[in-house]
Amino acid sequence: MENKGSAAIALCNPKSPSNVGAVMRAAGCYGASAIYYSGTRFEKAAKYHLDTRNISNQIPLTPVESFTELAGKHQKLVCVELAEGATPLPQFTHPEDALYIFGPEDGSIDQSVVDIADAVVYVPTIGCMNLAATVNVLLYDRMAKQNKTIDHGERIKQSRDVNNRLVYRREPVVED
Repeated sequence: MENKGSAAIALCNPKSPSNVGAVMRAAGCYGASAIYYSGTRFEKAAKYHLDTRNISNQIPLTPVESFTELAGKHQKLVCVELAEGATPLPQFTHPEDALYIFGPEDGSIDQSVVDIADAVVYVPTIGCMNLAATVNVLLYDRMAKQNKTIDHGERIKQSRDVNNRLVYRREPVVED
């Protein structure tokens, strides 16, 4: 993926292995460099882990004690949460290098992490999305705002699986 800078994902005490698997897939689709998680709930459920594209072979999934220790000198901490005062995602300018921190499915990011964040953003939906959906939307927004030149024909060929060879023709096909 042709990403400017790097994006890493941090999951606060995730509980759902299917959500973590979907986050891993999103990370692979959008070129995230790493996925970190805190807490113990995921490890207890890891035997049911769903990594449908074997992304864990390309992007590390690493348990950590604290996300604040992960941010490098040039990497910005960005919390993604329904928090009062958060910036709506459509108005947010992504930092070149970011560690995006997402709250758990059934809770919030610790206030102590929010207090040291460089930014807090939220996706302006009605109600809340699940963890994996939120990661997908954020990473797509990051990619879309980078305005990179992409050879879309080649991207489609590289991204689809062996069962998809669909072609859209703008002009009607005339059969003899």
